[in-house]
Amino acid sequence: MTTPAGTPVTRLCTHTLTSLHYRDANLVDELMGQKTFTEVMLMQILNRKPRGVDLRITDAVLIVLMEHGLTPSAITTRLIYMSAPENLQGAVAAGLMAVGSSFVGTMENCSRLLDRIAAAADPEAEATAIALEHKNLKKPVPGFGHHLHKPVDPRAYKLLELARAEPELAGDKIRALEQLSAAVDAAAGRAITLNATGAVAALLGEIGVATGVMRGFAVISRAAGLVAHIVEEQQCPSGRFIWDTVEQAIPFDGTAT
Repeated sequence: MTTPAGTPVTRLCTHTLTSLHYRDANLVDELMGQKTFTEVMLMQILNRKPRGVDLRITDAVLIVLMEHGLTPSAITTRLIYMSAPENLQGAVAAGLMAVGSSFVGTMENCSRLLDRIAAAADPEAEATAIALEHKNLKKPVPGFGHHLHKPVDPRAYKLLELARAEPELAGDKIRALEQLSAAVDAAAGRAITLNATGAVAALLGEIGVATGVMRGFAVISRAAGLVAHIVEEQQCPSGRFIWDTVEQAIPFDGTAT
């Protein structure tokens, strides 16, 4: 079939009266019972057959990003579910709106910096320039610093350990992250924690995930975690307690009596 020039097309899915296909794979005969969710997800997103290393790295990343406790996304999901328990998907969607440049989704911000370093003629000089830019602006470097984990974030070190054990990975993004970490420490005059999302940026980059897509992996992973928060909310409700706590902790400042 010839498609007229300029006509939008999709290559993700099609169907006939008797079959369904994800890209060129038959859903029933080639995927169901044959492939894992992670395999099919990567096939759809990356448009290629995933390697074993792709699956191992992706699974590690998805596990790391799934659960972070009572963060803004989880609190939002619990409060929305308390308000509208008939709308589970709305509660999850509300929590996913918090996956952004400050929480969970920061690997995208870090990856842009790693792209700059990896593409530079002098990667170490570029890393130094980035670190000094952020220092002068008094802004944290994405992928660095953590309010709980100091002096190291154990998740980041485990992710990098897993990646370094994979001979199929080129290592360009990991080297860029190491160069950036050294530059950040030098600019600060002390060791700054490399956090999990910084390591995630390097690992996803190593398996060919484009920077502009990385936050999507956080969304996929965190959706599962938020469903777990709803299950716990069903069994041991906390939404009303959170609401009451906020009301008591934040007093009204005005003249009304």
